[in-house]
Amino acid sequence: MKKTNTILPFYKRIIVCLTFFFLLSSCGISKSIHHIPEVKQYSLEVPEVTKINDSTFRYHQNYLTKNKQQLWELYIKGNPLQLGYNNGALTQDLMQKQEGIFFSKVEGFVPSKFKQRLLRGFLKWYNRKMYLNVREDYQAELYGLSQYSSDQFDFIAPKYLRNLYLHGAHDIGHAMQDLAMVGCSSLAVWNENTEDGDLLIGRNFDFYVGDDFAKNKLVEFVQPENGIPYMSVSWPGMIGVVSGMNKEGITVTINAGKSKIPLTAKTPISLVTREILQYAKNIDEAIAIAKKRKVFVSESILVGSAADKNAVIIEVSPKNFGVYKVQNTSKVICTNHFQSEAYKDDKRNQKHIMESHSEYRYEKLQELLQEERKLNPEKMASILRNTSGLKDENIGYGNEKALNQLISHHAVIFSPQKKLVWVSSNPYQLGEFVCYDLNEIFSENGLQPDDLSKSKLNIARDPFADSQQFKNYEEYRKISPEINNAIDDNKMLSDEFLAHYQALNPYFWKGYYLAGKYYFKNKEYSKAKSEFEKALTKEITTVPDRKEVEKYLKKTLHKLK
Repeated sequence: MKKTNTILPFYKRIIVCLTFFFLLSSCGISKSIHHIPEVKQYSLEVPEVTKINDSTFRYHQNYLTKNKQQLWELYIKGNPLQLGYNNGALTQDLMQKQEGIFFSKVEGFVPSKFKQRLLRGFLKWYNRKMYLNVREDYQAELYGLSQYSSDQFDFIAPKYLRNLYLHGAHDIGHAMQDLAMVGCSSLAVWNENTEDGDLLIGRNFDFYVGDDFAKNKLVEFVQPENGIPYMSVSWPGMIGVVSGMNKEGITVTINAGKSKIPLTAKTPISLVTREILQYAKNIDEAIAIAKKRKVFVSESILVGSAADKNAVIIEVSPKNFGVYKVQNTSKVICTNHFQSEAYKDDKRNQKHIMESHSEYRYEKLQELLQEERKLNPEKMASILRNTSGLKDENIGYGNEKALNQLISHHAVIFSPQKKLVWVSSNPYQLGEFVCYDLNEIFSENGLQPDDLSKSKLNIARDPFADSQQFKNYEEYRKISPEINNAIDDNKMLSDEFLAHYQALNPYFWKGYYLAGKYYFKNKEYSKAKSEFEKALTKEITTVPDRKEVEKYLKKTLHKLK
């Protein structure tokens, strides 16, 4: 779900295999379809939410509020079932909106009612073992949350099952498309690499399911009955963790790796990282938790630890497990390929390094760390916001070789020893970074929903967000679907329109490639040749992308003979 146009091949690929899978769907799925978690052991008070104003809601010590940077902040506490109910009752409108956005995307890509039925059959078959690989307390929490889901999508699956499936959506998309669905970048630095010597971690979560999905970002503060209080950044309806830190100073962030397609779903990676935050106090405990869970995709989990004043990358996949620990250095860089000994001979990983944009971003992080020797939170934010290529080359806005691909759902900066965290606000990671102090939020004194953040420590909005270049990029993004539609539906575009489109983002290869495809489709081969040649002078994202442009140029030259 890196970009909207990458979701389509995923569903096409599913549809191709669905007939076979649907025949198998009645075998072994009956138990999973009718499974309801056991929740009688948990005490429950059904929440009665008080609306304080349009953006603040409360139930006892649990509340939801929207800050001035437009981030939703949720604080919940209780046993697993109560956590789910409290979460659902407070975020019901937001959660149902997110669910609607997600499933409308699916409906848009699979408009046929027949194919939708096949897709539902496939999901039931593919997810048949997921509940066997999810902790019972998390199932109870999901059950409580699901009581506030919309009735609108009951035809897909019952509410509880649907919530379970949604927690595996990242993993399923990643597995089916057999590539890194999320082109994230993260890094950890300490000792001589930070101004105060403390551990500092930054990450971009480049997860994109459309602009609407990214509007309602949720910063959660969770005080479970058992385990360690923690915070995470995601979206309404999510109990898993993609970026988070606990009160002990353990941090987790996930980066997708190259994955082999598994035959069944197991433990969603976000629930593995949730378990690490809730129960680990140091790196060894985090490794032990990750090692005992069966996952169904390849993923790098960057774990930072205040207790160890160190960071490692736990590399998991369905049939392998490795831990990357740096030697004689105080920095760890993580993009979308594996680095541990366990994967040194992995051909899939080697090919990914050669053909994808992961290695390029890795080298860019190394370059920036050479330029900026001692980081602080503001300098870390500057790295996460960087849109240039190697040697400061202009590679076009939205290029996946950039650290800032301008599709990020969020960026986060952690200072584990100080228990401080900074969360970006819209647009992307360019808005103000809001600072939170977990020492205060999870103190015995309690808290009030008026100002959770440490506003004096906030990191200012990037001036680029208010520049003409950024406005041009946003217009470029809006126009791009028109070019694709014109190519697919034989619609006519003027030369002036295409020139304007390219001028909005002149250093990005894709604008020239799409213009070339348009001219090729309309048999204007001389113009197509010129555009493909221009595209090849730019920094093209991946080896397969470059080969695609070269293939079109070759076909064009053949037509001109």
